[in-house]
Amino acid sequence: MTLRFIPLLAGLVLAVSSLTAQAGELQVAVAANFTAPMRKIAAEFEKDTGHKALLAFGATGKLYAQIKNGAPFQVFLAADDTTPAKLEAEGDTVPGSRFTYAIGTLVLWSAQPGFVDNQGGVLKKGPFKHLAMTNPKTAPYGAAAVATLMKLGLLDALQSKFVTGENVSQTYQFVVTGNAELGFIALSQVMIDGQLSGGSTWIVPADLHEAIRQDAAILAKGKDQPAALALVEYLKSEKAKAIIRSHGYDL
Repeated sequence: MTLRFIPLLAGLVLAVSSLTAQAGELQVAVAANFTAPMRKIAAEFEKDTGHKALLAFGATGKLYAQIKNGAPFQVFLAADDTTPAKLEAEGDTVPGSRFTYAIGTLVLWSAQPGFVDNQGGVLKKGPFKHLAMTNPKTAPYGAAAVATLMKLGLLDALQSKFVTGENVSQTYQFVVTGNAELGFIALSQVMIDGQLSGGSTWIVPADLHEAIRQDAAILAKGKDQPAALALVEYLKSEKAKAIIRSHGYDL
């Protein structure tokens, strides 16, 4: 090795060592409806920053309970804006870190092509025995489904057909496996790269329920953690926004 390459090699080693020293792991609680885009974002985040995000998915209400019981999450991506606001009021987030990272869309979906019409008329006259939805007490998409049925005047008539998932991922499984002929889920679960993946879908009009604003925040355990701050900033980047939009969310 010639002497002129030694400083260059030393510089490269120093740069790699510096990156390794700065890179960290963080634990992130993520609403179940955001599973697919967050897995992509976490992979790009690690590639671009060296930080590794360890993801835990679940219903927002259950993740809230875990946070209150001391779970080691540093960042929280909820399926609503009320739960992060509640955590903020209770002193469990870093002040000023809360922001809306996505606006979700509720859909009525069946794995069977042609089963759900594009006006939701199947709810009034369709031949189905089971209608899947997420627990409205712990998941905003479930609450939005109940609000929709109330607005349509169908809640009482259909209640005996409800099959309730613990989170929106489980609700999707009820429908995709045929245990329920149709169900209310998140548009992001059936949209890949801007295209519906199959089956039949009614995109529920936004005026039938409260807007599903999904907020994120750095939790108290993420205070002064560079990886937590980096992830929040990354979620606001154009690369992350493109991934979020490709799964059917608004911004």
